[in-house]
Amino acid sequence: MNGSDVLPVDETRFWVRKGMGQILSAPALILVTAHLGFAGLARDAGISWFEASFMVFTIWALPANLILLGAITAGLSLAATAVAIGLSSLRLMPMVIALVPEMRAEGTRKRTLLVLSHFVAVTAWVVARERFPTVPRRYRTAYFAGFGVTLTVVNTLVVAFAFNLMGQLPALVTGALAFLTPVYFLTSLYGSAGDLTGRLALFLGMAAIVPANWLAPDFDILIAGIAAGLASLLVGRLAEGRRA
Repeated sequence: MNGSDVLPVDETRFWVRKGMGQILSAPALILVTAHLGFAGLARDAGISWFEASFMVFTIWALPANLILLGAITAGLSLAATAVAIGLSSLRLMPMVIALVPEMRAEGTRKRTLLVLSHFVAVTAWVVARERFPTVPRRYRTAYFAGFGVTLTVVNTLVVAFAFNLMGQLPALVTGALAFLTPVYFLTSLYGSAGDLTGRLALFLGMAAIVPANWLAPDFDILIAGIAAGLASLLVGRLAEGRRA
């Protein structure tokens, strides 16, 4: 057995607790607030508190859960709903691909990384990318497990407990709470973007959504994302060439 497979218990617990402590950070609290809005929307959609909580824990992507609620209220077929949610969740694949190598240390088991990949979403990805430089590599799985699992469980419980309480709020308020998530995603991704290309892609994507919606309303986000990504990559390469 490799020596890295067995880590000091006290050190591991320390980093797990450090990760759990991030639940009190601004990104995590904003996500919790957004899930309060999701609880109200789920209640209005006619599903039970258990179903709403189960959706949060198993899908663990608020935009995908909102798509699922929309599919339920629209009466879409199971196949169409599954395809829509799957496509919306493809955006998380690059995050997993980028984050897993930063968590992997000598002796890290593949099944550990596989389990932790379930908890990779925008909030967890942004926080991990910010905090990993301060965490020793061999304890990053412990740190991310502490944060990712805690974040998921807390939001699952929040939805379960707030399900009935949120029924007292107007639909506009619950929708506004849910809208906090994309606002946070935008600001967090801008802050975590380390170069011109990443930040330019965000602004170009917002600008491209209007003409993309006019051209193909059913594929506007996909078209805007591809066009903005390619344009920002080209501009970024040109800017790097000039500096060189």
